[in-house]
Amino acid sequence: MCSRYSLTAPPEAVRAYFATGNALEFPARYNIAPTQPVLIVRRTLSGEREQYLVRWGLIPSWVKDPRDFTTIINARSETAAEKPSFRGAMRHRRCLVPATGFYEWTGKPGAKQPHLFRPRDGGLIAMAGLAEHWVGADGSELETMAILTTSANTTMEPFHDRMPVIITPDHFDAWLDCTSGTSKFAESLLAPAPADLLEVVDVSRSLNNPRNEGPALHSAPDA
Repeated sequence: MCSRYSLTAPPEAVRAYFATGNALEFPARYNIAPTQPVLIVRRTLSGEREQYLVRWGLIPSWVKDPRDFTTIINARSETAAEKPSFRGAMRHRRCLVPATGFYEWTGKPGAKQPHLFRPRDGGLIAMAGLAEHWVGADGSELETMAILTTSANTTMEPFHDRMPVIITPDHFDAWLDCTSGTSKFAESLLAPAPADLLEVVDVSRSLNNPRNEGPALHSAPDA
């Protein structure tokens, strides 16, 4: 499960890490939530990587009216290649989701404690994503995405049984290259991250409200 994440790196750092031909200007975001506009990296027809803005919450192309459909924020990697909602995107529209960390919660409703999972050495991670392009009968369009999840590694297990799939830089090209029209090799990349990749930090409970934003969300929890 991944229902909230952060992207606080400067735009030029994102451009350098993902080697994109463009760099979109965006503020540091500590509390990215579903339905918000988010940054993805995708492969252009000419084979270059580009940054692009979409909405977090996948709408399959076959949906008649998005207002009657519950948007999908995560996709199980084990079945994504078979599910009607994801199989087209798995073959043709794989993307990367830049992040500096993601969150999980423990505790009882009303007193849940958020935990930040971030790279142990700092910097960025690339979560595996699926992008979709929805076109309505009236010509309206929506660009959306979902984050792929896999079973938890030993770092994640005490907090949740699922975690985002993290793609390493040496596999960016393989993940983004959809020219073959198949997802066979890409599926081999859908594994839990190494246990030593991430560290866990307890952060402010103010993060529980998706309307809250800013660096104070990464302060120590209130007593």
